[in-house]
Amino acid sequence: MTKMTLGSYPHMLGFEQLERLLERTAKSGNEGYPPFNIEQTSESSYRITLAVAGFGEADLSITVEDRQLVIRGRQREDTSDRVFLHRGIASRQFQRSFVLADGVEVGEAVMENGLLHIDLSLTRPDAVVQTINIRKG
Repeated sequence: MTKMTLGSYPHMLGFEQLERLLERTAKSGNEGYPPFNIEQTSESSYRITLAVAGFGEADLSITVEDRQLVIRGRQREDTSDRVFLHRGIASRQFQRSFVLADGVEVGEAVMENGLLHIDLSLTRPDAVVQTINIRKG
């Protein structure tokens, strides 16, 4: 069976970058940690909430790389002489990625009760109608 790509559709021009973003997202390896919610907070805004219990603000980084929101968490090594009888709280690093459409801007990030909230806003450009003159060849 032949894999269909966006380039296979003759009426969809210039969507190669979108196809690359979709492939990159599929390969990003976002497993189930940490769990997250995405909610629509208004007609043009969203909020991503990640459960990051055990992480402090200094353990987290949020970047936008090539239209991709990337949240990374890395806890510092525990150098104390603590002896655990049971260790059920994960102390591992993570990376979560979200592809952002054109016009989506990342706002503020807030830590609250072990949850990291990241606000996003969508700005829709004004519709533009362009008339193309036809010249005699």
